[in-house]
Amino acid sequence: MKKVEAIIRKSKFKVVKKALVEAGFEFFTYWLVRDKTEEKEKRMYRGVEYEPPASERILLTLIIKDEHLEQATSIIVESGKTGNAGDGRIFVYALEDALRIQTGEHGDNAVPY
Repeated sequence: MKKVEAIIRKSKFKVVKKALVEAGFEFFTYWLVRDKTEEKEKRMYRGVEYEPPASERILLTLIIKDEHLEQATSIIVESGKTGNAGDGRIFVYALEDALRIQTGEHGDNAVPY
């Protein structure tokens, strides 16, 4: 089992979410996060350009079986990519075990896909 964490642009979240759901990855969690990087993003407010102190991003988390790792990460990359600096990062972690509280199932049986 793997845990996939993707930090993506807030503006690309709907596209990434739709692509994941269409591919059958319907269970994931996400949070609004802020990051502070060297890469500055300029924004406009009432005709004035400024640099915000932090950039808003979405942190998306999926727990998946090993055989679905390549598919999930390629969907996130393809649908979340703009080609500009700040598109985000994907981190993959190995999971030791999972337990479904309702049924008591362990391991791959506790993971939806």
